Amino acid sequence: MVKIEVDNISQDENQEVLKQETDTLTVTDSGSLELKEEPEELETKEVKEEEHGSGPQPMVEKDAVRNKIPFQNIPETDHQGTYKAHRNENPFSCLTCGKCLSRKQSLDRHMMTHTAEKPFSCITCGKGFIQKYSLTCHMRTHTDEKPFSCLACGKSFIQKNILTRHIKTHTCEKPFSCLTCGKGFVQKNKLIHHMRSHTGEKPFSCVTCGKCFFQKHSLTIHIKTHTGEKPFSCLTCGKGFLQKRSWTFHMRSHSGEKHFSCLTCGKHFIESSCLRKHMRTHTGEKPFSCVSCGRDFTHKYSLNCHMRIHTGEKPFTCATCGKAFIQKRNLTGHMRTHTGEKPFSCLTCGKGFLQKRSWTFHMRSHSGEKHFSCTICGKDFNQNSCLNQHMRTHTGEKPFACITCGKGFTQRCSLNSHMRTHTGEKPFSCIICGKGFSHKCSLSNHMRTHN
Repeated sequence: MVKIEVDNISQDENQEVLKQETDTLTVTDSGSLELKEEPEELETKEVKEEEHGSGPQPMVEKDAVRNKIPFQNIPETDHQGTYKAHRNENPFSCLTCGKCLSRKQSLDRHMMTHTAEKPFSCITCGKGFIQKYSLTCHMRTHTDEKPFSCLACGKSFIQKNILTRHIKTHTCEKPFSCLTCGKGFVQKNKLIHHMRSHTGEKPFSCVTCGKCFFQKHSLTIHIKTHTGEKPFSCLTCGKGFLQKRSWTFHMRSHSGEKHFSCLTCGKHFIESSCLRKHMRTHTGEKPFSCVSCGRDFTHKYSLNCHMRIHTGEKPFTCATCGKAFIQKRNLTGHMRTHTGEKPFSCLTCGKGFLQKRSWTFHMRSHSGEKHFSCTICGKDFNQNSCLNQHMRTHTGEKPFACITCGKGFTQRCSLNSHMRTHTGEKPFSCIICGKGFSHKCSLSNHMRTHN
């Protein structure tokens, strides 16, 4: 006789009972679960019947009923989620948001998302979790334990589901495809996020400034810009970061660790995304196009900045003089003109620079390094932007046009200087006599009159 208790048993114990008794279960045509007959027990019962007779029939019927009742009543016990999951039933509804779930314990865990209850806490950092499994995975970030390893490349992971996603990068399997553009994705949630780029849906809104986002994760990061919270700090220089990912990449700048190498030129990168962007400089791929003028860009960020030229948006404003900029890095560089700070210095000649980009280009003037060559005349350049400007001398292209008189220019800076002839703006002033000039070179020439 097999005795199974159902009442007053925990979920884990129920799962263990089901696991141990899997081989003794059958599913009838009516959908109920019953025990299989086990030959060993029947043989023992037959021996007892030969020794003692058939025995009182009521006791045999009672034993048979006790064998069947626990599993026939599984849908009424804590196992009903597993049973009803196969029948696509979700009988447990959340009274707050209406979400339906197949198991009561799943509903209990879901309710914690509304109550903000997190019963499982990390003893190291104090972070709370709704599920014990999440705490277990989190603890591995402190112990650096990564029990799941990829057989193809040897890379290890904290969770099995992360390993499963990683395996697909080797097999190139992308089972989730966009019906609009055909792009494939490894994960379903990535497809859902991508679909919003077609629909324009931004379901997550900031309660402080009203800004909307495609993903909840992006909203969470944005909230920290209001609170000033930067939970990830560099132990070397003390710099704080909003995201752990940014902190990880920053730490490599101290260690000099660069895992990702370009097979074409051998250049190394801290991030795989940086390598992918770099590869486009070799392939000439420009996957991001402006819907207004048709101009193509290598990076999505460059497209976003370019779109502001059409919209006139300049979201970054100088608190000192009120000048507005399209990009944050332009504002950062501009602020140094007020403070006089030049944080990037040449180790060879000692010249200081406002921006790292300018310093990088200057360093090439000492090394004579010129990576970018014109395919028409063979002239070499130390900057890709200089090559692009040079190419326009061959093509005659003048992409920067004055909206007032229509005159075209090969460079944006030339257009900006020209616009001052219409506006009368003279941003360059002499510190001795106060005279204003439209161009910096004019100010430099004027300063010589004082010297």
